Amino acid sequence: MAGAPARALPTWFLFLAPVLIWASTWHVILYQLDSTVPALTSVGWRFLLAAAMLAGLARWQGLSLKLPRNAHGYALATGVIQYAGNYWSIYEAERFVPSGLVAVLFCLMVFMNALAMWLIWRQPVGRRFLVASSGAVLGVALVFWPEIAATGARPNAALGLGLSFFAVVVACIGGLFTLVLTRRGLPLVPVLAWSMGYGALFLLLMSVVLGHGLRFDTRWTYVASLVYLAAFGSVIAFTLYYRLAERKGPAQAALIGVMVPVLALVVSAVLEGWQATPLAMGGMALCLVSLFVATRPQG
Repeated sequence: MAGAPARALPTWFLFLAPVLIWASTWHVILYQLDSTVPALTSVGWRFLLAAAMLAGLARWQGLSLKLPRNAHGYALATGVIQYAGNYWSIYEAERFVPSGLVAVLFCLMVFMNALAMWLIWRQPVGRRFLVASSGAVLGVALVFWPEIAATGARPNAALGLGLSFFAVVVACIGGLFTLVLTRRGLPLVPVLAWSMGYGALFLLLMSVVLGHGLRFDTRWTYVASLVYLAAFGSVIAFTLYYRLAERKGPAQAALIGVMVPVLALVVSAVLEGWQATPLAMGGMALCLVSLFVATRPQG
């Protein structure tokens, strides 16, 4: 799937597949947290395995893993800030604020990416897209409104908000760094392999420095969830996400992050017993309609 030529995959598939995969990872991550392995270390193992898979995929596609020397600087920065700093910050932020608030803040990537597109590549973004995207973000906020409203009662909520916003910013920057490299003609899969590899090594080094060591859980639930997060949540989803960003621009690709938490709650309703409220149902409907409008071709 991830190895298919970009032109052979329709745009709707490049959008829907990462949405379905990342929505499912919200549940799968629970099996990672239900272990003695610190989250920092687990994320390191995840991206180390993903980097190895991407390297194997590159070889299978006949692509060289060699990158120009100056490209390694971008790959290192991407690994440290996006695959290490971003994910680490999210795990830490959710200790202080609800995951729903983190999801809503991540929707801001749509507007950050749109601004970056204009600043860096002078690519305009239509008013309809911005208005419809705002409606989608509002829909997500309504879905998670009970959690958001209770945030102020939590201790260290300001710290959680700061970590969440930091995660959003570095995710945006890391994504742009990846697109800078692919726009120079470098193949995506080797770029992702190096970036995730650098991020994994940074995470595992930090795990050792902080005294966590390099723990691993051999239970089948931990191993199976780790393989799923690496293969589907990292290799396939990120490859398709960047294919979409290359084709439609990073602002439209970021709409994936708006849809993911909504669909993740559907998964939660099936597997974890989450019950939708009328407000949540209205928010989901607003989000879906807004996304439909935002992704329609310009007339």
